[in-house]
Amino acid sequence: MLKKLLPYLRPYRWLIAWALLQVFVIAGFELLKPWPLQIVIDNVLGGKALPIAALSSASPSVVLIAACLAMVVVHLAAGGLTLLHNYTTIRVGQSMVNDLRGALYAHLQRLSLAFHGRQRVGDLLYRITADSFAVQTMIMNGALPILSAAVLLGGMLVVLFPLDPGLTLVALSIVPILFALISGFNRKIIDVASEVRTTESRVYSLVQWAMSSIKVVQAFTKEEEEHRRFMGASRESLRATLQLYSWQTLYSGAVSVVIAGGTAGVVYAGARAVMSGSLTVGQLLVFVSYLAQLYAPINQITQSWGLIAGARVGARRVFEVLDTEADLKDGSRGFTSTGARGDVVWRNVSFRYRPDTPVLTGIELHVAAGAKIAVIGPTGAGKSTLLGLLPRFFDPSGGVVELDGVDLRQYRLKSLRSQIAMVLQPPLIFPLSVRDNIAYGRPGATDADIEQAARLARIHDLIAGLPEGYDTVVGESGMALSEGEKQRVTIARALLRDAPILILDEPTSALDVATEVQVMAGIERLMAGRTTFVIAHRLSTVRRCDRIIVLRDGVIAEQGTLADLLRRGGVFAEYYRTQFGPGQGAAAEVEVGD
Repeated sequence: MLKKLLPYLRPYRWLIAWALLQVFVIAGFELLKPWPLQIVIDNVLGGKALPIAALSSASPSVVLIAACLAMVVVHLAAGGLTLLHNYTTIRVGQSMVNDLRGALYAHLQRLSLAFHGRQRVGDLLYRITADSFAVQTMIMNGALPILSAAVLLGGMLVVLFPLDPGLTLVALSIVPILFALISGFNRKIIDVASEVRTTESRVYSLVQWAMSSIKVVQAFTKEEEEHRRFMGASRESLRATLQLYSWQTLYSGAVSVVIAGGTAGVVYAGARAVMSGSLTVGQLLVFVSYLAQLYAPINQITQSWGLIAGARVGARRVFEVLDTEADLKDGSRGFTSTGARGDVVWRNVSFRYRPDTPVLTGIELHVAAGAKIAVIGPTGAGKSTLLGLLPRFFDPSGGVVELDGVDLRQYRLKSLRSQIAMVLQPPLIFPLSVRDNIAYGRPGATDADIEQAARLARIHDLIAGLPEGYDTVVGESGMALSEGEKQRVTIARALLRDAPILILDEPTSALDVATEVQVMAGIERLMAGRTTFVIAHRLSTVRRCDRIIVLRDGVIAEQGTLADLLRRGGVFAEYYRTQFGPGQGAAAEVEVGD
């Protein structure tokens, strides 16, 4: 884990060095804390002469005042440095969390839709928001405190051994017991912490699903059932969390008992030494004061080790994602300023989401630049998958998809996708202004271009009537807009993209007939001179295409013009009659016959 964290520590190496320097200075002041007390007891109250020549002739009152002032100064300096040290470590920890979270989010953006299809959104959300903080716990509450405690512990041993080697060995006799506790408890803490992370991510997933499906939940009056489902998951998380806290509390209590035993042993041995005259009362008090500071770093090390054990689980979950190889390797080729021609070929293409479930098989298809292609077929036939291969949402399991005679895998993803505009289902609206939603694929677009795209999509008048016009924020998932209005915004987004290849997933499905006629007029302008693929279920859309591709069970069952396919009386003709109805079918046949 340390090896994985080092790249995220490297940018802050000077801050870490500054924090380490603070550790040494703080340790020095901690070592000075008991000495004013010994001076008060042995030199002021006990009448023993001070070894410092400048103060040897000073009156007891002056020495007392100097010792008390020294006590305040030492504690004030140690406290101020501790505050500075805490700020430095928090800055390092928070900065690392920010970097790690950014890297995790960027990596998730690069992973294919096939990866995201296997994951729960709530679990990924938990890894980004909660698990990433495990790194801060490991650094700020784990590694740095352990390092600080180790420095202080070393300084304490340097001071204590000369004071009384025997008492020092008695104090250190508990260390093997403490490390045995670490070994025994950490395994259990790691197991329970893993369960906590898993159950908590399930709660996130359930909330994410329920909130994104709130319309369905309310439509079927499933609020109480969803609440019971949530409370069940929440109780599982609570049970695991309480179990973790119980083990951590038991661990902390066991450490405290062992340290108390060590303190009792030192007090007993020290009291016997004072009684025998080999140790003064002041020396014993100084040793006992140091003993608290000796056990403090030992306790810090053991407690921090326990925190690291729990945090390692979260960090491991983060690196599970970061270590996932991007299954879409970026190419090196780009497009010239003129863009792609739009000549697309599928050569013996097959695709599987799972090894045992073929989605596409043996696809052979050539689409010339500027052609308008309708893709139809029953649900699950592979229509969206076929067109999803073009922008490389995923790569084919077998075969090759080419654009302008070049394997898509040779292009840079960003360059390839810049050549494609899409209208997908369901229409996706971001919680941004209408202007930003339309310009999402072309951020530098002028207001005039945005308005022109909205006019072509027949949405300008509605936008103009909103409270703040194009600057109106439409809310989460476009809740301020109807389905038809959201669809027209996404059409405007595609129109503004002005790419040489256009993919339309039933672009007018949520529109009434009158609006559809108006919107299709704008889309037809966009389709002119562009290679266009339309997943179509409406007759009006099919009629506008040069060729129809009929998919069934992952293979191309038929392809041809509308007239050709109707004359054949095959798969398309059957689909045509059932999908569009006898009346529409007869009208179309008359039209084709003409």
